[in-house]
Amino acid sequence: MTSRRSDRFRRQTVRACVLAAGLWISASAFSADLSLAAQDLPPPQAQTPQALQQISKTNLAIARLQAITDRASELATQALAMLGINYRYGGNTPDSGLDCSGLVRYVFKEALGTDLPRTSAEISRVGEKIGKDNLQPGDLVFYNTLRRSFSHVGIYLGDGKFIHSPSSGGQVRIESMDESYWKKRFSGARRIATDDSDTR
Repeated sequence: MTSRRSDRFRRQTVRACVLAAGLWISASAFSADLSLAAQDLPPPQAQTPQALQQISKTNLAIARLQAITDRASELATQALAMLGINYRYGGNTPDSGLDCSGLVRYVFKEALGTDLPRTSAEISRVGEKIGKDNLQPGDLVFYNTLRRSFSHVGIYLGDGKFIHSPSSGGQVRIESMDESYWKKRFSGARRIATDDSDTR
């Protein structure tokens, strides 16, 4: 590995650690907020039917938000572990190398047990379509890199960053969605639920 590549890998590793720490801090803060919210609930003897209904709705919302946080953390952790893996067209495993859709499929399978289709175009038809302004860590971002929409896919990490396996000769790395190359080629984003599969 050349000195230049080694320096780039070190920078990527540092960025990955910072992102992972940010996700951990966010999850910890979120858990603390949930504990404080639970403390604000009225005591059992003061709970009217309306209060019980409100508590039930609140608990459901809290459970959903916690599930999103856990899911994002699992996906981000698994994806960051792939940093530096060599690109390989058609590659499905870290040992043999990964292409863009191979990376996404591997991460979702390992982190959530979710099977996704083989190509980025097929993956773009799974899950829920979401706007760029509503992205959450773990969502998929798609790009037009081969003069056709949805020809490239990566995993959103938060803070405008995504992880992907680029073209031949490259390695799995983190990049900013705000870079002009990616900004011009953005095709859309999807959110994959844990029960989505390639049969959908």
